[in-house]
Amino acid sequence: MRVPFIDLERAHRPIKQELLAAFERTIDHGGYCLGPDVTAFEENFAREQGVSRCVGLGSGTEALHLIACAMGIGPGDEVIVPSFTFIASAWFAQYVGARIVFADIDPVSYTLDPNGIESLITEKTKAIVVTHLFGQSADMDPIVELARSRGIKVVEDAAQSHLALYNGRLVGEIGDAGAFSFYPTKNLGGLGEGGCATSRDGALLDKIEILRAHGSKERYLNHFVGYNNRMEGLQAAALNVKLPSLREKTERRQKIARRYTAGIQHSDIVLPSRVDWGDSVYHMFTIQHPERDRLRAYMAENEIGSDVVYPYPLHLQPCFTDLGYKEGDFPVAEKLASNCVSLPIIPELTDEEVDYVIKTLNAFS
Repeated sequence: MRVPFIDLERAHRPIKQELLAAFERTIDHGGYCLGPDVTAFEENFAREQGVSRCVGLGSGTEALHLIACAMGIGPGDEVIVPSFTFIASAWFAQYVGARIVFADIDPVSYTLDPNGIESLITEKTKAIVVTHLFGQSADMDPIVELARSRGIKVVEDAAQSHLALYNGRLVGEIGDAGAFSFYPTKNLGGLGEGGCATSRDGALLDKIEILRAHGSKERYLNHFVGYNNRMEGLQAAALNVKLPSLREKTERRQKIARRYTAGIQHSDIVLPSRVDWGDSVYHMFTIQHPERDRLRAYMAENEIGSDVVYPYPLHLQPCFTDLGYKEGDFPVAEKLASNCVSLPIIPELTDEEVDYVIKTLNAFS
């Protein structure tokens, strides 16, 4: 049996005609860059995600960048970032010339460890980027409380965590701003790049709206040095088709995760842990094994897809050599990078495919 890690064709086959009809409507009205599809998606996603408002952008990375710009973060400022995350979380600081200060992660949730932040704060600290990783919300209350007491902004990188809850609250507005991605493999993915910024701060989002369109509020009158970060109409059209099924597909991911958790009994495999503040939406189901590469080769022999997300902690990335970090600085992040492997958890998997993965992993020796 072949079990794919990602299968976008399987995901899109049932809604292909609906997608084509949506694209035809976009072609007819001509709103290719922003336009009515984007406006509709901004309203629809804000309502579904439980945020006041969102601004559609070209990617989740662009959302992080423009949030940093709109917050006025720049050279001379410092930004605390978890070392185990996708590198775009660090671009938040890098793109605007701020200094990145890496921090270790919590060994249970794999998200930013609140206990390790306070010692990293200086008078130059302007923001903390918190990644809701693999679909698991971070422990936000202690981070937000500490940040507010010091006048520091909290930015949620929620690229992997659509509909994730923290103590009953949907992510995206728990901090000062949130960034979501709609890359095709995300829990809500388009047919190309896409993203959005969210916030309770209307003035912040107003500025992001201007920045995304070349710094222009009125045509040919440029208020700021801006960027071309507009969401495309065709992507918004696709997302509007897919958004109504997001909650159902999220529940399917959680059901698969429960099946994995109950069924995988291998003594050397470390399963994701549940945390008190909220269940994951399982963008990834990431396990650990001390012989990760041998396990992956065994899975490949048995036609089970997998991925390593992520093989390198950010503080050891070549592009950040100048920051002076070394191996051993963040042991939790380094151990996870060495041992982690993500299993298939796309909502289109059948129970038979999930059971085959479980049976195969339990037989690994």
